[in-house]
Amino acid sequence: MTTDTTTDETIRYTADVVLLAAGHVLLIERGWDPYEGCWALPGGHVDAGETSVVAAARELEEEAGIAVAVADLRQVGAFDAPGRDPRGRYVSVAYTATPPAPVVPSAGDDATAARWWPLDALPDLAFDHADILAAAAALT
Repeated sequence: MTTDTTTDETIRYTADVVLLAAGHVLLIERGWDPYEGCWALPGGHVDAGETSVVAAARELEEEAGIAVAVADLRQVGAFDAPGRDPRGRYVSVAYTATPPAPVVPSAGDDATAARWWPLDALPDLAFDHADILAAAAALT
């Protein structure tokens, strides 16, 4: 395999959460670009000194007001397709959890809304979040 070393590429590290309960998934409405006003999974950048699973739990609480223990998050996989984010190269590790019942979310941080959506009536999702959701649903 040949590697092209003529192009420098900054890779950013993120984490996303697929929270599933009673046939619904928790989504947030993005408050800024890219995809401002679109629905997405809660998630964001992994901070310095943080693991992706800790970042996933933090982002879920910051964006949707829902606390989930790190031990309750199950890894779905890594998503790293070139072009999955219009800002550049992003690699996201996705996690899933299933609370016993839907918890009432409250939007925060960069989310303008947070709500549970029926899995059979989803809006168009930002980024490759439909693929991430499908991968998480396949695990259940």
